[in-house]
Parts: sequence; C-alpha cells; structure tokens
Amino acid sequence: QVRLVESGGGSVQAGGSLKLSCVASGDISSSCGMAWYRQDPGKERKQVSSISTTGTATYTDAVKGRFTISQDNPRRTIYLQMDSLKPEDTAVYSCASGVPELDRGVVYCEYIYYGQGTQVTVSS
Repeated sequence: QVRLVESGGGSVQAGGSLKLSCVASGDISSSCGMAWYRQDPGKERKQVSSISTTGTATYTDAVKGRFTISQDNPRRTIYLQMDSLKPEDTAVYSCASGVPELDRGVVYCEYIYYGQGTQVTVSS
C-alpha cells in the first residue's frame, strides 16, 4: 500500500503561479513513476503530467509550456510548478503512484494509488 499526501494548493489570479508538492510513503519500492491528475466537479479525472523513475516527463497539451513536473527522490517526492495559470486550470489536483503492468508484451506504468488531492482555484 502507498500513501500520498499533497500540499501547496490555493487561490490565485489568472497569470499567477503555484507549486504543488507530493510525498509518498509505504511500499514504494516497486513504483515505476508518479503523476499529477486533476478533476473538476462532475468530470472525469485526467492526467496532467507524469514522471518516470528515470526522470522522463510527459504533459497533457493543455499545460505544456506552463507546468513543470520534477522529483527530488524518485518514487517518493514530486512537484508540479504551475505558471501562467488560467481559470480553466481550476480543479482538485491529486498525485498518483504507479506500478508496472504488462499488456500484450508491453510494460507500462499503471497509476493505482492516489492522494486525497489539493484544491487549486484560479480567478479571472
């Protein structure tokens, strides 16, 4: 079992910045990576960014060039620097930890552990 705790959310005006942090504890030795997700009320949770244990990062198109994911200690601590925030970035942001899975000969990282989330509100 993996426990994830996020911090750093808050309220900012459009154009502002926030930095989210996430710390994982528990059985993290088999983790293949960590990620940030966000969810609007009544909508599906969507991945914003991910980072592998080797530091390879991915971003959804909506945040490319504005958000930066980083890690201090692979599998344990990640951050999400969010710049040039827009009202549409308003959501609950959660971090996640993944485990390797095999599907038709391809290994991928499946995110199965999630934190409680932290609210980010961007006003216009």
